[in-house]
Amino acid sequence: MTRITALRFVLAIVPLAAASATIADTATDAAFENLADEYVSDLSNFSPVFATLIGDHSADDRLDDVDATARAQTRQLLNEYIAALRGFDRDHLSRANQVDAEILRNRLESDLWSMDELQEWAWNPLYYVNISGSAIYSLVARDFAPIETRLINATSRLEQMSRFLEQARRSIEPDRVPKIHVETAIQQNPGLVSIIETMIVPEMGVLSATQQDRLNAAIEAAKDAIADHQTWLEEELLPRAAGDFRIGAELYDTKLAFALDSPLSRKEITARAEQEYESVRNEMYNVAKTVYLGKHPYTAFPDDPDESHKQAIIRAALEEAYQQVPPRDGIVAIAKKQLQQAIDFVIERNIVTMPDDPVEIIIMPEFQRGVTVAYLDPPGPLDRGQPAFYAVAPLPTDWTEKQVQSFLREYNLYSIQDLTIHEGVPGHFLQISLSNRYPSALRSVLWSGPFVEGWGVYAEQMMIAEGYLNHDPLMKLINLKWYLRSVTNAIIDSAIHVDGMARDAAMNLMIEGGFQEEREAAGKWVRAQLSSAQLSTYFVGYQEHIAMRRAVEEAWGDEFTLRRYHDQALSYGSPPVKYVRALMLNQEIPRSN
Repeated sequence: MTRITALRFVLAIVPLAAASATIADTATDAAFENLADEYVSDLSNFSPVFATLIGDHSADDRLDDVDATARAQTRQLLNEYIAALRGFDRDHLSRANQVDAEILRNRLESDLWSMDELQEWAWNPLYYVNISGSAIYSLVARDFAPIETRLINATSRLEQMSRFLEQARRSIEPDRVPKIHVETAIQQNPGLVSIIETMIVPEMGVLSATQQDRLNAAIEAAKDAIADHQTWLEEELLPRAAGDFRIGAELYDTKLAFALDSPLSRKEITARAEQEYESVRNEMYNVAKTVYLGKHPYTAFPDDPDESHKQAIIRAALEEAYQQVPPRDGIVAIAKKQLQQAIDFVIERNIVTMPDDPVEIIIMPEFQRGVTVAYLDPPGPLDRGQPAFYAVAPLPTDWTEKQVQSFLREYNLYSIQDLTIHEGVPGHFLQISLSNRYPSALRSVLWSGPFVEGWGVYAEQMMIAEGYLNHDPLMKLINLKWYLRSVTNAIIDSAIHVDGMARDAAMNLMIEGGFQEEREAAGKWVRAQLSSAQLSTYFVGYQEHIAMRRAVEEAWGDEFTLRRYHDQALSYGSPPVKYVRALMLNQEIPRSN
């Protein structure tokens, strides 16, 4: 999972129009490109914090306004861009601009719908916690400008923190707020103080005495504001939180359509996932038999095994992998070693161009914890040359020894390797690094979640198929288990929000059906409550990626090589897979949903 994916439900902005014909008109293309550039420049008016995240530093000293007046201004801007986009005849745009127009329209309409219909600003306190944390973290995590400049801008944003949090509290409607969202906000809100104390205060010496006095005053005011907000979350909002975290069929289906921009419907995704669930479990059984025979060579397996037999053999084989656990405080060091191992393999096998952009493995910032175990935090697409961060969450200090062991079994050495492929190489880090070289700033900013997350899953499967770790059956088994996780993610995503799946049923599917450890499943249950439509992106994106690869292999025939395919597939940015497929196969550009 990428960090911007985690923030998308918090800081969503806009995109898209439609096109597919063949008569590109130079003047029409130029006019559309001007509109696209204007939109990218306007992102700082939608959200200064989001602008910082994507690498636009024109508003680094401003903190978002989140009151009713600001929402009205955003609504007006969105409608103005939608109207302007409708003025273009897509048949007179180049194929590349047809894609960008479709992407832009989808995001514009999605953001307008999110504001007026989904209305997370009214019921999700995490919306505001993520903005406040990102506002400061995004200024100090990377050296995109002199530290003095970044600290002065951080001072300005800290001075606005009280106003921002007051606006947040006035926007929230307690009876609509789900309890789980408040509980997570209570956990994350103090993380901003941690950022101030660990990333701001140690750097203050570079400022003049006057600037330090101003920053110290801003820090104290911000800490007071954060403490007041924490008290409000704990003592006022939590007791009154009465909302349902399930968003229901109507909202879910619309949100899913915008998030995926795919022809697959909710029911089609569920049916495909349920079919894949059975297929993957059968494949796991076949791999598990080879592991089991290694320990018990005289075992005779039944010709027609029942599900309980398969379950026992798979679990017995997985136990072999679970013996290889990292030390409690050693996950980051192991991930660094395994990342280099994956890089070496990609280069040696000539699988895809290896970018030379910097990547660092870090401890996940406190204000981001509680939703996922790891994510890739890439630099903003407008920030060239800055490092990507592969962030890993530390184990909570209040976990029991049993919970710690459950986590370490789930994130054994094989699992950390699979995770590092997904988040690092040739997964998110490599894919985003190459995709961001595409010249359209609009397309870089408005990247597709299914393309990015689907590529991460594809990268996991492809590396094992290419012989990574010498075809170790335990690595293959864990790799299949991780893919099964993507499958069950897609099943529970809609089952929870639309069909009312309860915790016990979800936990049973993940633990018994997906072989997940209790800590992993419990964390996913929390994540599924806090988000909607995002957990489906992994499975849907992967399905689209493998379908595209098969189609290109068939079209290219003997000219197909992995390096050629991967380099070209990643050369168009990160739009929905259907557009990349059309570009690679010279097909008509489809329209957005």
